[in-house]
Amino acid sequence: MARPKIPRNICGCPANSCFKPNGIPMNSLERVAMGADEFEAMRLVDLNGMQQLEAAAVMQVSRQTLANLVKRARAKVADCLVNGKALDLAGRD
Repeated sequence: MARPKIPRNICGCPANSCFKPNGIPMNSLERVAMGADEFEAMRLVDLNGMQQLEAAAVMQVSRQTLANLVKRARAKVADCLVNGKALDLAGRD
């Protein structure tokens, strides 16, 4: 049985619910979903320039958990950019 997920402090939200390649209809694209916690971790570290320890404190998670969230978020963004997929930011955890 998996451990229950600890609530995370999420302050930011995406400006748009989805990003996709230009000129391709949404219904013909593969979608990659990014969770609110992954978005927030990437926003704090990559956009705001926080150190991982500081960002982890803001989100109320361990530094290792934050590092895992950032790693997953970056991989999803890279997958979308390289393989022409849509990045779905609508889902909240």
